[in-house]
Amino acid sequence: MHEYLATHPLAFETCLALVSSVAGAFGALLGLGGGFILIPFLTLVMGVHIKYAIGASLVSVIATSSGAAAAYVRERMTNVRVAIFMELGTTLGALTGVAVASFIAVSGLYLLFSVLLGWSAYAMLRRREDTGALREVPPDSLSDRLRLHSEYPGGKNREMIPYRVTRAKLGLLLMYLAGCVSALLGIGSGILKVPAMDQAMRIPIKVSSATSNFMIGVTTATSAGIYFMRGDIIPGLAGPVAFGVLIGSQLGSRLLGRWSGRTIRIIFVIILVVVSIQMGVKGVRSFE
Repeated sequence: MHEYLATHPLAFETCLALVSSVAGAFGALLGLGGGFILIPFLTLVMGVHIKYAIGASLVSVIATSSGAAAAYVRERMTNVRVAIFMELGTTLGALTGVAVASFIAVSGLYLLFSVLLGWSAYAMLRRREDTGALREVPPDSLSDRLRLHSEYPGGKNREMIPYRVTRAKLGLLLMYLAGCVSALLGIGSGILKVPAMDQAMRIPIKVSSATSNFMIGVTTATSAGIYFMRGDIIPGLAGPVAFGVLIGSQLGSRLLGRWSGRTIRIIFVIILVVVSIQMGVKGVRSFE
């Protein structure tokens, strides 16, 4: 940590709140939470121990979800039915991952995960944003029975664009795998939820991001409770993070409605590539 920040608590907390606001904005915009920015910043720049950084990151995810979820639901950007249905798979997957974590060597999983993320980035970059052409989406009986189809304000004049959800069973399976991988590798499942909804279920990228943001707050609350009981959440660290992320998430929720789906898709693809490279490096190092 910089010597000035180490000896001036107010400067430390102000700097932390500013960076957290940026993390909150991107977290709300992409449906990932702010951990992918906060953890590297806290550990590499601020010199915070990794377990306390993870604890603060969990608080940031809850703050991101809480700050943006209400706005997304109010604007009809979030598909609540899809979120509740998909949470079944994610929660069961997380429980499975925790149960088998001590029996599986994760070294090879890093490389596999890196390849999957790279493929997801390529597939997301190729796909064009939906424009309400419902005939292009294959029919799905389960999605019809659960009434997962909806509409969102995505036109030039904020008009409502209808969309259909498909392959609900495949989406549930992918959410289960996302929960498993998240628990095994210690990463946020949002990085997998958005591509699963976007690619497998053909949900528009804006709705996928908003729905993922709604979901991550629910799943992260349980983990945050465990970290709090362990004493790994420091109020002096988590407080500025929560404040900054809450402010930033409000900005991110507004940007989602104003930015085009293609812009959001390109930003998300860049994040996927960066995380894919990080996972690949970890995988190679684990075999050394």
